[in-house]
Amino acid sequence: MLSLRTKLRPRIFTTQSLFHNCKKSRQLTISSFHLTGYGTENTLSFTKYRRFSTATEQKQTDQLKGESEKREFQAETRMLLDIVARSLYSDKEVFIRELISNASDALEKFRYLSVSVAADSPQLVETDRALEIRITTDKQNRTITFQDSGIGMTKEELTQNLGTIARSGSKSFIEEIKKQGAEQASSIIGQFGVGFYSAFMVAEKIEVYTRSSKSGSPGYKWLSDGSGMYEIQEAEGVSIGTKIVVHLKTDCREFADDDTVKNIIKKYSNFIGSPIFLNNEQTNSIKPLWLMDPKEVTQEQHIEFYKFISNSYDKPRFTLHYKTDAPLSIRSILYVPEGKPGLFELSRDSDVGVALYSRKILIKSKAENILPKWLRFVKGVVDSEDIPLNLSRELLQNSALITKLRTVLTNRFLKFMVEMSQKDPVGYDAFYREYSIFLKEAIVTSQSPLEKEEIAKLLRFESSKLENGVRTSLSDYSKRQKDDQKSIYYLAAPSRELAQTSPYYESLKKRDLEVLFCYEMYDELVLLELKDFGGRSLVSVENDIMQKDSADTTESIIGSETLQKTEVDETISFLKSNLTGKVFEVRTTQKLDSHPCVIIVPEMAAARHFIRTQAQNLSEENRYAMLRPQLEINARHPIIIKLHKLISNDKELANMVAQQLFSNAMVTAGLIVDPRNLITHINDLLAKALEKH
Repeated sequence: MLSLRTKLRPRIFTTQSLFHNCKKSRQLTISSFHLTGYGTENTLSFTKYRRFSTATEQKQTDQLKGESEKREFQAETRMLLDIVARSLYSDKEVFIRELISNASDALEKFRYLSVSVAADSPQLVETDRALEIRITTDKQNRTITFQDSGIGMTKEELTQNLGTIARSGSKSFIEEIKKQGAEQASSIIGQFGVGFYSAFMVAEKIEVYTRSSKSGSPGYKWLSDGSGMYEIQEAEGVSIGTKIVVHLKTDCREFADDDTVKNIIKKYSNFIGSPIFLNNEQTNSIKPLWLMDPKEVTQEQHIEFYKFISNSYDKPRFTLHYKTDAPLSIRSILYVPEGKPGLFELSRDSDVGVALYSRKILIKSKAENILPKWLRFVKGVVDSEDIPLNLSRELLQNSALITKLRTVLTNRFLKFMVEMSQKDPVGYDAFYREYSIFLKEAIVTSQSPLEKEEIAKLLRFESSKLENGVRTSLSDYSKRQKDDQKSIYYLAAPSRELAQTSPYYESLKKRDLEVLFCYEMYDELVLLELKDFGGRSLVSVENDIMQKDSADTTESIIGSETLQKTEVDETISFLKSNLTGKVFEVRTTQKLDSHPCVIIVPEMAAARHFIRTQAQNLSEENRYAMLRPQLEINARHPIIIKLHKLISNDKELANMVAQQLFSNAMVTAGLIVDPRNLITHINDLLAKALEKH
């Protein structure tokens, strides 16, 4: 196909001659130019010509000239060639990505040099030619051809760029134009000079036809089977640019299949700036939205792009289009899905959903380290020129730069979500119902106190001061606090009804203090891990309030409606004796009104977590030994007063009441493994109480 553009002065080819030469073709071709701009009257119909093998075109017009020069790869190059072909790349399909990247580089080089005004800029020819990448396949003959109409190569460049691994022409080009302060260098993809050699993973041999855009440059053919030798020979009739013909190995014939190649292009190179045609059909039709001005991207474009990168059918709930050049160059779009998280996303073993690009070339579809694990529900694209990559572009190197990139993206996303929670509280509430588990995971797993506080701004809880079903943020709670209140109080309970009737809530209710209600299983662990917010301590009313204020003296609770001091002491002594091995302290409290007693355990949240996860493996005796529960009694409560009378009147019933009081308090505290085990004792107690009736 390059041949048709070479010297396309009025020159006519007949379909008969093309067909004759097509019979000789045994190649599969990928080309990157098109046949426009020369006048339709002198241009052969590309569509009709596509019916024949494009490799025929090269054979028809490219005529070898002079003697072939056989050369050896350098010793280290042969070693590296073996590494590249066998172990550097994890998937053979990436050779298509690499060759397309090289073609894109060649086009970008030509674009830059064609408008350069530098004094030493070379004189270029055919500067008005179309810049495209064309790929053709021939499954029968096991060939695939890549062709571009880019800058092309001279003989010296051909030797340097293809004769030496890690001698990257793109890298040298970037270094050269950066000396002149040219920003166009950022669009060049190649960095390491090994991408071309990835084709030897699948090739029996590779032919390269190239002619430099520099005025007066002849064409050349480069040939190698990757065994250590290569040939260079001058050729006539070669079109400007580069054409690479890959003769595939028998076990790699799938890369000559149209559908296979199309899927690979869409996977890795869908956002290349220049058009990519596969067998005369453009494949990269979706624009790289992340490189566009956010104001120019419509919601419909975002929806289409989101569906493409996420392989899903829902819509994005929130969209963050973020561009910055400091402290790093970042072009990104991050989407929060509208649908519920899938089972795989809920698992921490699943991959992060953000794709990593470098100058529009896919580096990794599920990039680790770019976003923290807890943001695995986020879909999107991150493109950064500053990202360090290994030679195969497949594995990110752990570095301070990657850490900085992750920090910048995470902080910007958190700021964005805080903004959304204020601008669209209804939408955010819907998001929170489905995705709050990820925010809570973030606080538990994050090692940064500052990051934890930012994440905590997104948490929502019901409050004793608000209506049922209405959630509030920690920030709004703090704004409603009284001037003398230095803590944020919370209470863990399965439901609002149980929270409002909890014995632990009674004291704060009397003092008119606002309490956050935590209904989810791990809410209290999250707040326990968070420790403080906005300079205020997060305090569980179960642990801190009850323990700090529990040093009531017996004298302080004596009155006409309660037991006398000696009676209180007798009741406490009885409970200690009856509950030996279960409670480790019994004392009175004034914090209770409607409840006869309450259990206090150090670190109640951790104790409940222990009961849920590990207590089944321990005996009852060992569980109590680890929990060391303390029983606080309300000496003014009718049950406690009646219990004191039973101690002398009906010792058996008193024992049963004491055991039931303890069990009830443990259930209220959430420290019973299975409350169903209490049913037998409750029935025995009822039977005993009803003996006289």
